[in-house]
Amino acid sequence: MVRGRLPRRRALVVANHLSWLDILAVLAVAPARMLAKREVRDWPLIGLLAAAAGALFVDRARPRALPATVARVAAALRAGHPVAVFPEGTTWCGVLPGCRPGGGFRPAVFQAAVDAGAPVVPVRIGYRLAGAAPDPTTAPGFLGDESLGRSVWRVLGARGLTAEVTVAAALHPGAGADRRLLARAAEAAVRLPMPRPAAAPPAPTLRVGVGLAA
Repeated sequence: MVRGRLPRRRALVVANHLSWLDILAVLAVAPARMLAKREVRDWPLIGLLAAAAGALFVDRARPRALPATVARVAAALRAGHPVAVFPEGTTWCGVLPGCRPGGGFRPAVFQAAVDAGAPVVPVRIGYRLAGAAPDPTTAPGFLGDESLGRSVWRVLGARGLTAEVTVAAALHPGAGADRRLLARAAEAAVRLPMPRPAAAPPAPTLRVGVGLAA
């Protein structure tokens, strides 16, 4: 289910991060280049899709490479590409009821939007189970030391799993904008409560589950 419209021109798309499924959810609704950790390149299917979409891979074990990564994102934005980023840095379930608050949006990558003069589009990703309570589910969560294989197996068994992508209003940083304030504003937009589904679910719906129905 998609609420709002993701940009098809240059923009820094920033989203919360719950699961490896988030990558598929974003790519399914927007032709964005992903900023992903280096390990994603070796993941079955997901790595291939991310690479085919022009993903920018970052080695999180090399903090000194961060300025170069920000520069690459800014260059992609200047070239007219939307770039999707998970600024929490890793997966959290903090946007869902009963979860810890989350890691907070790290401000570094927001400098790329400032440098390129590109809008920032906050996106909230959540998941629900058909026929279950209307509250979001943590079933697709990929947290802690769980292996990718175990997480995939659990997701494949979650019948009627639906991804919901909610697009907030774009933020337009001016020249010399404070990346920390920009990160806080984007995070606040993403943390807004997820709307409950209507009695008749609107289309289009992105389903994740058996057979990628994932």
